[in-house]
Amino acid sequence: MSIIPSFFGGRRSNIFDPFSLDVWDPFDGIFNTSIIPTGNNETSAFVNAKIDWKETPEAHVFKADLPGLKKEEVKVELQEGKILQISGERRREKEEKNDKWHRVERSSGNFVRQFRLPVNVKVDQVKAKMENGVLTVTVPKQEVKKPEVKAIDISN
Repeated sequence: MSIIPSFFGGRRSNIFDPFSLDVWDPFDGIFNTSIIPTGNNETSAFVNAKIDWKETPEAHVFKADLPGLKKEEVKVELQEGKILQISGERRREKEEKNDKWHRVERSSGNFVRQFRLPVNVKVDQVKAKMENGVLTVTVPKQEVKKPEVKAIDISN
């Protein structure tokens, strides 16, 4: 049963279920990602590039849908060794003098997305690849050593 309509972030939830984890949060994503628009007043789905972040036992994996972009048009950077930044630009097609446009729906413009990485990553081994319009960035995790426990004898 859907109580919260899809225009609240596209997710649906039952607000009467106190244990539901899929409740719309108006502050979701404010503190761990940022979207920096291009400065022009163009509203664009591309400006808000959608990126998935998955954690596996071995790595953090980021996948970005960037249809129509070449790898030369995308930048993947690490800032201060703890912030992963994915950015790029899709340029608008050049208009020819004799062209008559009936509809323009494909978006263009710049996008920037930033993610604060956890402390347990190997920033020197980050890899990125672009295939079929999907950028995949893999950030390997460091092996977390369990603290050594040493028993201490208690004396009288």
